Amino acid sequence: MTLTDAARLKLLQLPVGKVRVVLDTDTYNEIDDQFALVQMLLSPQRFDVEAIYAAPFFNARADSPGHGMELSYQEILRLLERLNIAPEGLVHRGVTDYVGPTKTARAAPAVDDLIARARAGSPDRPLYVIAIGAISNVASALLKAPDIIDRVVVVWLGGHALEWPHTVEFNLKQDVGGAQVLLDSGVPLVLVPCMGVTSRLHSTVPEIERYVEPHGSIGAFLAQRFKDYSSDHMGWAKEIWDMAPVGWLLNPEWAPSVIIPAPVLTDQMTWSIDRRRHPIRYVTSVDRNPILKDFFLKLKDFAASKVP
Repeated sequence: MTLTDAARLKLLQLPVGKVRVVLDTDTYNEIDDQFALVQMLLSPQRFDVEAIYAAPFFNARADSPGHGMELSYQEILRLLERLNIAPEGLVHRGVTDYVGPTKTARAAPAVDDLIARARAGSPDRPLYVIAIGAISNVASALLKAPDIIDRVVVVWLGGHALEWPHTVEFNLKQDVGGAQVLLDSGVPLVLVPCMGVTSRLHSTVPEIERYVEPHGSIGAFLAQRFKDYSSDHMGWAKEIWDMAPVGWLLNPEWAPSVIIPAPVLTDQMTWSIDRRRHPIRYVTSVDRNPILKDFFLKLKDFAASKVP
């Protein structure tokens, strides 16, 4: 399916009102997905959360992409339990392998669910796909059902800033073929880069201990995840990368963006520019303060509402 630039630009307008969202997350890979997921679920005034998908990852924490996906699935369940949210019908397992250089669609319940939810929507009320891991689930859906590109907007944390000397970033480098599918598909895309943009969104142990840890079992869980990430906390700050796409959707002023031609992702994981390409929205900076303040206040209110 082809989408006109006019139709694509309409879908890339800054979102207003309550929006339909799904979250695609490699939740166990690090510590930031957990914060993003909780902030999303504590924002019902802005988000109609329809589904959460476990994304694959492969690093020292996982034996294979499929193992990483399963670890992420179980981490999602742990978070939902602490938020008193039933997982049935909400959480779906993702693919167990990457799309890869052959650009092969992989099968998974998450892929089928994403396609069904996209097709049930309309260009007037698109489904926002918040993707904060390897893009394999989303790319598989785009390969299997290219007709959905006029009913979804993908908000992906992936790659580094366009002026960075390379784009060897964890989400992108795991599935370069999947990222190429995303960037070449013509789907309305909000690209949220890591180094040079989201690298400004960080916190420290004292801040987390003061504003997160005291607030219920979910606050204690998130704080422990944060503190476990480093044994040396002196002078240490940690990026909470994955909060940026949620922050952009909560308030686009917190993550200013511009319209640019879709960059070309080379096999060597560098950006190339062809100004004839279709437009995407590109986030140029992230303001950590309002994003974290919003999260801290919502977490505090949630914990207070659970006190007898």
